[in-house]
Amino acid sequence: MTAIPARFRAYVAERVGDRVDRGVREFAEADLPPGGVEIRVGWSSVNYKDGLATRADGKVARISPLIPGIDLAGEVVASDDAAIAVGGAVLAHGYDLGVSRHGGYSEYQRVPTGWVVPLAPGLSPREAMAIGTAGFTAAMSVVALEERGLQPDSGPVLVTGASGGVGGTALAILADRGYEVWAVTGKADETDRLRTLGAAGILSRDEVTAEGRPLESERWAGAVDAVGGATLPYVLRTLRRGAAVAASGNAGGAKLETTVLPFILRGVALLGMDSVLVPIARRRALWDRLATDLRPRDLGIHVTEVGLDDLDGALDGIMAGSARGRWVVRVGG
Repeated sequence: MTAIPARFRAYVAERVGDRVDRGVREFAEADLPPGGVEIRVGWSSVNYKDGLATRADGKVARISPLIPGIDLAGEVVASDDAAIAVGGAVLAHGYDLGVSRHGGYSEYQRVPTGWVVPLAPGLSPREAMAIGTAGFTAAMSVVALEERGLQPDSGPVLVTGASGGVGGTALAILADRGYEVWAVTGKADETDRLRTLGAAGILSRDEVTAEGRPLESERWAGAVDAVGGATLPYVLRTLRRGAAVAASGNAGGAKLETTVLPFILRGVALLGMDSVLVPIARRRALWDRLATDLRPRDLGIHVTEVGLDDLDGALDGIMAGSARGRWVVRVGG
């Protein structure tokens, strides 16, 4: 017996020949995969990976048709686990959601019990998706740097891609924890907004993508890189001795052209941030911290809200690099 209606609305991407047809349509409960928790989805978000999942050349979608959306939050309507109560607020993200399993752009969803995170008190489903996968990745990055010894008195920290979801949230978290944070953006009109998030200084994209020497002056005590491409080599060659960069993005390209010198002469570290397969216990613990000591400042102010019917523009926008902060998706009525 299921608590999900026989049919409901979802945003679906389906490959047809060499193109992808996408849009809102009715979807059948019978076409959802099995899972221990059924959720009435209230909110999701728009991520770069979601944009890729709706493109013919995106190389992300593993099934067709696919309901994209790599994260979701809402209310439990059925559960086979007493610890995940019916009526409780929960979220899920990562694993196979929105890639090889239907995701968050759906009024109802069914997911494995071991993917579900009960929401901590004081964090609503909308706020959880204002943080979303991007904010979770930002929190992972900050925690990884601090576990290696980074402290506010260590020196300035650099955040690339600061206009986007991962970079902007990392900037806000670090600033609230007392760090001197410098932000990198390719958008000249973002300066004021980034300063409200806590940026002590701003660097342009051109400054960090220009070719430089294999090693440059030691500047950064740590860094969060959400861009990749030509940006990450700059970060590596300007880190201080023993410092680390937490890297999670490839919007600037997947190819990394650098030398071994930062690693063997300064002992810097490149920490890869993979939020997809984080074990559920650590995932839940990080979300508890995102509701408390890692909670980003002004949650909701730097957010644009769209509905299922508005997703085409948001998905195209994030692929075009026009994101400003976060897009949350209002899924439920």
